[in-house]
Amino acid sequence: MNTKNKIYMTHFDYNRLKTMVLDYKKRNITNNNLKDLLGEMERAQKVDSHSIPPNYVTMNSVIELKNLEELEFQEFRLVFPEDANTEENKISVLAPIGTAVLGYKTGDVIHWKVPGGENQFQITKIKYQPEANGDFHL
Repeated sequence: MNTKNKIYMTHFDYNRLKTMVLDYKKRNITNNNLKDLLGEMERAQKVDSHSIPPNYVTMNSVIELKNLEELEFQEFRLVFPEDANTEENKISVLAPIGTAVLGYKTGDVIHWKVPGGENQFQITKIKYQPEANGDFHL
């Protein structure tokens, strides 16, 4: 996990993610990445949805990510678990890579543990950020 970079999260995303986590705990749903997500949520600087810079990854952002180990790019939308669909390139915030990118900005290199070890990823582009497009309800 990369803890060097400062990360930002909107109050809106934080509150929805906190509700999701509490719901998972209440229903005794376990997810190995839940602890990592909670750690990222707590260390993030919380900001108003109207003031988050457009180059930061928020929930429902569409981002382009470069795997620095394999030099390959992938594009996906960061979503809540119930909306995840790999065929539509919708990756859950509870997937290791989903948790890894939340709150980071374009250009950041993220060192993150994935099932096969540790990889380095760079956020190369944010193709869509809800807040930057006035979609504050997403």
